[in-house]
Amino acid sequence: MTTEEITNRVETALDGIRPYLEADGGNVRILDLNADNILRLEFVGACGNCPMSTMTFKAGVEEAIKRAVPEIKTIEVVNLTTA
Repeated sequence: MTTEEITNRVETALDGIRPYLEADGGNVRILDLNADNILRLEFVGACGNCPMSTMTFKAGVEEAIKRAVPEIKTIEVVNLTTA
């Protein structure tokens, strides 16, 4: 499977949780997917500095991506806020 195909599957997975992020004034975007299937994301809007972003990532974003795209080995969020 190509990087583009995997990226499209990740976007589809993210589309399933975006309404919840957008309801709180935030969103998430893909920064990079490298050849080793390491995905880099960035929270934007209110999610970028929310103290609950770690929980949002673990319980929402990471879970949705890993369920839909098991090829992803690691997910990194560049601006994850620790509570």
